[in-house]
Amino acid sequence: MERCPWAASDPLLLRYHDEEWGTPVHDDRVLFEFLVLEGFQAGLSWLTILRKRDGFSQAFDGFDVEKVARYTQNDIQRLISDPAIVRNRAKIEAAISNARRVLEVRKEYGSFARYIWQFTGHKTLRRSDTAILTEIPASSPESDALARDLKQRGFRFIGTTTCYAFMQSVGMVNDHLPGCFKAQGSP
Repeated sequence: MERCPWAASDPLLLRYHDEEWGTPVHDDRVLFEFLVLEGFQAGLSWLTILRKRDGFSQAFDGFDVEKVARYTQNDIQRLISDPAIVRNRAKIEAAISNARRVLEVRKEYGSFARYIWQFTGHKTLRRSDTAILTEIPASSPESDALARDLKQRGFRFIGTTTCYAFMQSVGMVNDHLPGCFKAQGSP
């Protein structure tokens, strides 16, 4: 079975590629999980984040947005002390603040998914028709618009590159290379 070449370097990446990357997600909890993970990934490798994913899930109450939104200074101290996650105060504080923003978006749109997916017209965009991994873009007009809107709403650690990676992760964009079994199977 042919896959995107980046997935072959580690079993975690292989599983992530085969089971998640580029698969459309409409569940608010999973969307919040990827929002948190992509924020923590900034400046690090995705493999580093995948290796700590279980730790993040435990530390952030299974990415329960309502619980995370209620975190206090004590929780920030607990997270800074937790070796199972990336211990960056600014990213921890951003994740908590972003949980509060997600709840605000839910009130306005009924769900975070409905809000997020409007940036691609509620469908998966096929961006990459290149067979060369290095030619996959790091941003798009849609990720620019999403980042701009999120920032206006008070979200943090959300630039256009992070937004594009988030969009790839949750299947808003399908950047599987031609020939990859997931390139054809995604909407």
